[in-house]
Amino acid sequence: MHGDITLAPDEAWLLDAPEVQRLRWVQQLGTAYLVYPGCRHSRLEHGLGTLATAGRILASLAGAGFPAPPEVARAVRAAALLHDVTHVPFGHTLEDERGLLPRHDRGPRLGLLLQGELGRRLERLDLLEPVREILEPARGEGAGARSLPPWAGELVAGTVDADLLDYLRRDAYYAGLKPDYDDRVFRYFVLDEGHLALNLQDRGIERPDARSEVIQVLRTRYFLTERVYFHHAKVASGAMVSRAVETALEAGALDEARLLAFGDQTLLAWLAEGAGLEGRAREVVAGLARGVLERRLLKRAYVLTPRSTGREERAELTRLYWRRGEARRRLEAELADEAGLPAGTVVVWCAQESAMKEARVRVIGPSGRRELDGPEVEALDQAYRALWRFYVLAPAEARARVEAAAARRFGRPSELQPLP
Repeated sequence: MHGDITLAPDEAWLLDAPEVQRLRWVQQLGTAYLVYPGCRHSRLEHGLGTLATAGRILASLAGAGFPAPPEVARAVRAAALLHDVTHVPFGHTLEDERGLLPRHDRGPRLGLLLQGELGRRLERLDLLEPVREILEPARGEGAGARSLPPWAGELVAGTVDADLLDYLRRDAYYAGLKPDYDDRVFRYFVLDEGHLALNLQDRGIERPDARSEVIQVLRTRYFLTERVYFHHAKVASGAMVSRAVETALEAGALDEARLLAFGDQTLLAWLAEGAGLEGRAREVVAGLARGVLERRLLKRAYVLTPRSTGREERAELTRLYWRRGEARRRLEAELADEAGLPAGTVVVWCAQESAMKEARVRVIGPSGRRELDGPEVEALDQAYRALWRFYVLAPAEARARVEAAAARRFGRPSELQPLP
């Protein structure tokens, strides 16, 4: 994918820290391997790839007349390598899709990890504060608090950045899919008033080829969202994992710090053994986890999409049922009871309405600086919003009963047609 990746001695030393090596056991795409068996790549691989793409962007900036000072380039490369160090198993499922935990790039998790060997190594290399500044941008929001230019953080964790340009290609490759962008996109990076930007003009004339290549990056991102990240079987298996984790969190058997000690498979195995719980909670957690391990997934019994819901209704459904909370658990229990099923066998999953943050990339055109816009961007943004789903998931043999209960509850039939 990137060929040989050369690490400086300091970077190799950081890579060997135990907090980084644990990422070998945290998969990049969670349960996507249940749909695409090749999707077993890890966050360690992605960190190395992000370092490689960060190096390419730094080289392109230098070639365009924007060389980075050595100390800034060194901090950017280290932060690129470590940018996912705070990920827990099934991180995007638990954080973004389910709202059970703060995002990996928010909150105290990085500080917790930096109390150990990784923090000591960064401190010895005089990289602790620069890396924290890039990975925790909120720390530098106070006046005069920043020591690095804004573009340093944007290169690692911006919109079209080193992270995106690695994972698009990596996820597509391991899923066996063919979308890709052209490497020419690296040539378009420039700096604009201290910020990272993409130059879409040449001596005052817009370059359609540059614009179309940036649009291709966004199309690739949408393609993977549609085919992989929001595939219904990945959603169902992720919902099962998150429901099991939620029960363990509520019972006090699990917290963020303990999650950092697990890899994907060790967490699933622990949940499948009951997570140290008792009674019905143990049965629910173990049953859901074993279902994922054995690929006995809950099925879509009831589905709503933007076709049958207005913007306000989608916002209300998201408010009630996206995050960890009593409203969702009560709905799950009521639907299960009405369908004659044990508690914990019906799971409600509601997405946040997606927005294409990558379109907020700063671009330079003939008329100056702006965010990327145009009909292609608007069409992609609408396509993202159309991916919103509300699912009620149930055992295969009980789909019809659960669909009927949900249809009575929401006053309309499921949009998912029954199987013949």
